[in-house]
Amino acid sequence: MKDTKERTMSGSSGMLSNDYMDAFSSINERPVDDISLEFFYKPHTITLLAVSIASVIYTAFVRDESRIQENIWSGICCVVFFFLIISVLTFPNGPFTRPHPAVWRIVFGASVLYLLALLFLLFQSYSTVYEIMYWIDPNLRNFHIDMDKEYAVNCSDISLSKVWSHVDVFAWGHFLGWMFKAILFRHAGLLWAISIMWEITEIAFAHLLPNFLECWWDSVILDVLVCNGLGIWCGLKICKALEMREYKWVSIRDISSTTGKIKRAILQFTPVQWTPVRWLDPTSTYMRFCALSQLVVFWQISELNTFFLKHIFEMPPSHPLVIARLCLIGVIVAPSVRQYYTYVTDPNCKRVGTQCWVYGAIMVTESMLCIKNGKELFGQAQVCNVIVWLVIQIMVSIGCVNGVVLYHRYFEPNSELNAESPKKDD
Repeated sequence: MKDTKERTMSGSSGMLSNDYMDAFSSINERPVDDISLEFFYKPHTITLLAVSIASVIYTAFVRDESRIQENIWSGICCVVFFFLIISVLTFPNGPFTRPHPAVWRIVFGASVLYLLALLFLLFQSYSTVYEIMYWIDPNLRNFHIDMDKEYAVNCSDISLSKVWSHVDVFAWGHFLGWMFKAILFRHAGLLWAISIMWEITEIAFAHLLPNFLECWWDSVILDVLVCNGLGIWCGLKICKALEMREYKWVSIRDISSTTGKIKRAILQFTPVQWTPVRWLDPTSTYMRFCALSQLVVFWQISELNTFFLKHIFEMPPSHPLVIARLCLIGVIVAPSVRQYYTYVTDPNCKRVGTQCWVYGAIMVTESMLCIKNGKELFGQAQVCNVIVWLVIQIMVSIGCVNGVVLYHRYFEPNSELNAESPKKDD
């Protein structure tokens, strides 16, 4: 009897272990299903090693070494190149496999490099960080944040031409950014909570960042309703269209026409499948409730890092470093949100994915870098504003998540309770 009980317990623990490994592997090392062109999915490690070494040898012995700065740049580029090659060989795929797992391994490698660079800068003095930036781009010496520039002037003077003048490249950036966020989160309640909370964040930190000062019509109408609202609406419409689409993948070798082959190659850059996400439902636990409230707050901190970094280190919004960081964070966030979603909603997943872990470390390190090098700026902070902002963040986050739970419970009970568990997207 004892042996039977032990075998039963052993079998149960084995099943739980397998479920856990399956859940974690699906978001951290997802395999590629239905490989049609095996050549692109074979390791080719020897070929890659030979080509990499040959490239480095040729570059090292042929290039001109007369300029020290170019030598240092070449060495840094070589280190980054080899690190990304190693990333392709060793790092996990993450939750996505399109267009190719190697792309997401490179993204993970780039995120690790960015984290290491932030950690290095964290241990440097403010002047040293400035000298490094001036070494990267000497033109930054000629740029300084214009503290005397006036924002939110003549807000009572409203005209169509004045409103239209505010529809600039930053307005389009707002729209495209929120459309991208809608595709990532796929939940209107969470998106609107983050959108409204960001406007409150701008008000709370406007005394530190003058560009946060906006007229009421610019903040409420142009930002929240027009740019953010249209971005959320368009993003959710795209998600709905992808969800309704019928996914039938055919091997490119089985397609006879040239047009069909080209179309299939282009579709390789689209998801392999698309299912709706369910962040909350009537049976959600308090842990999921807290996890989603944290997500809303963490997203505000991540957005704040963008503005504090370019303000403290005095970089124009159009600088290549600012744009490169935004692009890198954009591609990092996609697998990170997916891994966080699975960790929050799947009871079999007991730990967060590696890409999400690295992104969390990046977010915290960026914040520490801002606080450490912006002592003079943060010394002007109105403590009351920050405390009120933090309290409002927590209250609105909890209230929004609770409202979404009640909405699913009383208005969509059948669709949520009877729905199947969401599959993993690509």
